[in-house]
Amino acid sequence: MQDQENQELSQQGNGAAQTGVNSADPATAAAANEAAQASAGQAGVPPTAEASVQAELEAQLSATEAKLAEMHDAFMRAKADAENIRRRAQEDVSKAHKFAIESFAEAMVPVRDSLEMALKVESQTVEAIREGVEMTLKQLTAAFEKNRLVEVMPQAGEKLDPNKHQAVAVVPSEQEANTVVAVLQKGYMIADRLLRPAIVTAAAPK
Repeated sequence: MQDQENQELSQQGNGAAQTGVNSADPATAAAANEAAQASAGQAGVPPTAEASVQAELEAQLSATEAKLAEMHDAFMRAKADAENIRRRAQEDVSKAHKFAIESFAEAMVPVRDSLEMALKVESQTVEAIREGVEMTLKQLTAAFEKNRLVEVMPQAGEKLDPNKHQAVAVVPSEQEANTVVAVLQKGYMIADRLLRPAIVTAAAPK
């Protein structure tokens, strides 16, 4: 008798528990359903999403490779241009060294021609020789001027310039000290560069 009462109480408790679960709040059931779906989603990424990510990565990789190829091509073109410029510069320098005297040599050829023609004349007067020398000197002066070869010929009393004059003697003079007294040999400059200083005597201090 006691056992039958225990069984009935147990059955009644189980039924009440089932009734409680079945009558739970709908919001609670929805939350439980969402949690279950989230757990199921974490178990694995859908195939469509994975394919989309892979396609995006492949597109980025292709764009990066194309950019690298473009930069490499630009680098190679710049390198080739620099090499061409360097080669042309070397050729220009080589030609400048090789033909630096070409202009001066061209101007000096007529001077040689005049001297050779003068020597071919068997009988000449002093006046004819002088005229020939003067004509040759004019040709030589023109050649100097054409090639910017300028005389350094200081005047007496001019201040001694150690950059252009070379005093080989100091002589007594009424002039101011360290001034040019006489020119023994004229000097020459090529443009702004001294080729040969003028040889002079300078006035001694009083």
